[in-house]
Amino acid sequence: MLHRTVSEVMTRDVATAGPEATLKSVAWSLDYNDVSALPVVDTRHHPIGIISEADLLRRQAGLPDTEGRDQMRETAAVDRHTMDARTAGDLMSTPVLTARPDWGIVETARFLHTRGIKRLPVIDDTGTLVGIVSRSDLLRPMLRRDDAIRDEIVDEVLGRTLRMTPGGVTVTVQEGIVTLSGRVEERSTIPIIEHLCLSVDGVVSVDQSLECAVDDLSPGLDPARDVDN
Repeated sequence: MLHRTVSEVMTRDVATAGPEATLKSVAWSLDYNDVSALPVVDTRHHPIGIISEADLLRRQAGLPDTEGRDQMRETAAVDRHTMDARTAGDLMSTPVLTARPDWGIVETARFLHTRGIKRLPVIDDTGTLVGIVSRSDLLRPMLRRDDAIRDEIVDEVLGRTLRMTPGGVTVTVQEGIVTLSGRVEERSTIPIIEHLCLSVDGVVSVDQSLECAVDDLSPGLDPARDVDN
């Protein structure tokens, strides 16, 4: 089974800023490119930081209100370094976390979640920026067509991986929900089928009513766990 990687869903034409870029030019670039953050790159196009709308707003929050209202300024915790920032290099967040093009969609989503970030610049083996991947990019596999999901389960999971006889298991997919029915030879095969189906890109959940010819599942045995080992 082929699983999507970062290289398949990332944005390749990435808007960037140099460390010397003024904050006003950064704001214009964010607006023009309709993005919420820019990787800051050096002369070798290596990412050295990230500057976002939140960074600009955090600095702006510490400036005097043009209408004389001081409540927001008084409550905003803006440090002196942020207030003195004039360029992208002054205000950017560092160190910059990055992803690789061959990272899987699942591991990348977990990385974003555990680190509490929204996007990752993608670099190649030389450290050069080749793309950027966001949380919305990682949701693309969920947009996969039901018939494509079904074809992969039938051809790859049941056929090539498990080498099962065609027609023994009926597979239907609706809105990413896989339904399995039919008959397999051994009971221990059922959790393995479920596990493999769940690993297919675009699958939301698996419902099964499979029967078996032989109950070979010993007490305490978890065949699905063995698939990962």
